[in-house]
Amino acid sequence: MSKILKMGYSPCPNDTFIFHALASGAVAVDPFKLDITLADVEELNSHARAGHMDICKVSVHAAAHIMNDYVLLRAGGAMGRGVGPLLLTSAPCTIKDLDGKRVAIPGRNTTANLLFSLMCREAEIEVEVVEMVFDQIMPAIADNTVQAGVVIHEGRFTYQGLGLSKIVDLGKWWEDFSGLPIPLGAIAIKRSLGSETAALINAAIRKSITLSYVDTETAWSYIKENAQEMDDDVIKEHIDTFVTDYSMNVGDEGEQAVSRLLHEAALLDGIDLPELDIFITE
Repeated sequence: MSKILKMGYSPCPNDTFIFHALASGAVAVDPFKLDITLADVEELNSHARAGHMDICKVSVHAAAHIMNDYVLLRAGGAMGRGVGPLLLTSAPCTIKDLDGKRVAIPGRNTTANLLFSLMCREAEIEVEVVEMVFDQIMPAIADNTVQAGVVIHEGRFTYQGLGLSKIVDLGKWWEDFSGLPIPLGAIAIKRSLGSETAALINAAIRKSITLSYVDTETAWSYIKENAQEMDDDVIKEHIDTFVTDYSMNVGDEGEQAVSRLLHEAALLDGIDLPELDIFITE
């Protein structure tokens, strides 16, 4: 009997593009079968922290809290330059103007919140954060439920249609701050599964990405179904933006970026990182 591995990733186009061939069975992971859950990024972070998933897409911020039990794969993540979250408002203002104001975030354990927190620290301001599911944030900014919000995913392509203004690109802020690309999300796998299983899943993810590039049309219905009402052009731009060379192989620079962000997360959250490998070896 095949062993079942519980796997979680988001319904966002970059993830469904990456994992379609695994979800459809076009890429096998014998002797395992995958039990796949699609969920919002912060829900996935919670699943990983509770140990509910064998393999899980997580925010790199959240990864700082699970490194005793999980190791990161080298494939499947979201990282790059010019791909970070945006801090938006309904009227032009500066980061200093947000001192004491209500600001929406897509979850406390998201990389977006970590970047925003680091920027607030640098600007020496304090805000009242309001947690929301990511797709609720732009409407909340538009109707002044909050004075600003940190927007992820397709929001970076559509915010101007709601009349919103960009205060800062938090990815660009991170690049200036660290000199490194921004690691948004990574694929974590339980250390208890062993290095051979981790290598098998890593290779399968690479095959899945390759198949989606070779035959995007076959993957399109799965991508479109989970993207709900997202416009086709926005879906394509989302994939082009968040599926990068780092998604195939994090590489040396990517390792440095993740290590630096994990260090910043640990300092901010007051935790100690274990002296364990962050990524699987190849």
